[in-house]
Amino acid sequence: MSYITVMGAGSWGTALAWLLSSKGYDITLWVHGKNLVDEIRKTRINNVYLPDITLPHNIRITNSFSDALTKARYTVNAVPAQYTRSVFKEALPYIDGETIIVSVSKGIERRTLLTVSFILKEFSHHPVAVLSGPSFAKEVIKKLPTAVTLATEDKNIGLLLQEIFNVNNFRVYTHNDVLGAELGGALKNVMAIAAGISDSLSLGNNARATLITRGLVEMTRLGVAMGAKERTFSGLSGIGDLVLTCSSPLSRNYTVGVKLGQGFKLKEILTQMRSVAEGVATSESAYELSKKYNIEMPIVEQVFRVLYEDKNPALAVRDLMERSLKPEFYE
Repeated sequence: MSYITVMGAGSWGTALAWLLSSKGYDITLWVHGKNLVDEIRKTRINNVYLPDITLPHNIRITNSFSDALTKARYTVNAVPAQYTRSVFKEALPYIDGETIIVSVSKGIERRTLLTVSFILKEFSHHPVAVLSGPSFAKEVIKKLPTAVTLATEDKNIGLLLQEIFNVNNFRVYTHNDVLGAELGGALKNVMAIAAGISDSLSLGNNARATLITRGLVEMTRLGVAMGAKERTFSGLSGIGDLVLTCSSPLSRNYTVGVKLGQGFKLKEILTQMRSVAEGVATSESAYELSKKYNIEMPIVEQVFRVLYEDKNPALAVRDLMERSLKPEFYE
């Protein structure tokens, strides 16, 4: 069977390694840090990020790039967006020339303002596909019904990867808008922080529904300006992922928002978290992109100001509500 390597042993990377192993594929899971490698090898459990499953023995565990990548036909990037560049620059010499990369990271790199596929394409000539959609790792490993989008510019590669990733309770659709799929997956994390703030301030269901709806408008507006397809944001990688992350405490970004609304400072929140909340860094990138493309994104702006300018969350809500009146739809 196809030899697949998953780079990154966070909750999602671990869940995907387990999912693919259930189809009989030989999987290698690259883990950052020797201590965690040793622990997972010994216990077959990733106690740090996904302690709810025991990993089968057709998943090899390593922290060696050479061991992980030399024979891999498919490489899944589950490294957080802000670390993808540094990890893959070091890993690149070991990646086979025929390897197809599938990115499942959701974020926008600081400073460069690039999505993950564009980071990978910047210093590699490998085809890059994107897997995105409403998919909490804890629900995937419970075999609860999940549907995602696999976006790639090459139709044949898309059909091939669709067959590889599709499992009975994990349905994979194909799409050709790589940028749109990535932007949806990245920007919804910013909106999830806003939703967490809203819920922690007990602003109610009306407010959360408004945030989701207007958040989708902002995501779409920026995406179209950057060259993505408008319809992508009405799909699984857009509104599907947005609704999920704005409505559940399983979302790390939603949890960040809740803590902010409770009065905790960002540094304190991040210190207490084991997993990366991609929306924190992406909020800064999204705010800079809104300025670059001259796109009005008031929710993104207020989340940015709460995170990076220590603005009071309640004041941010007030400023959103007291903006000048305008039509809901306009060109």
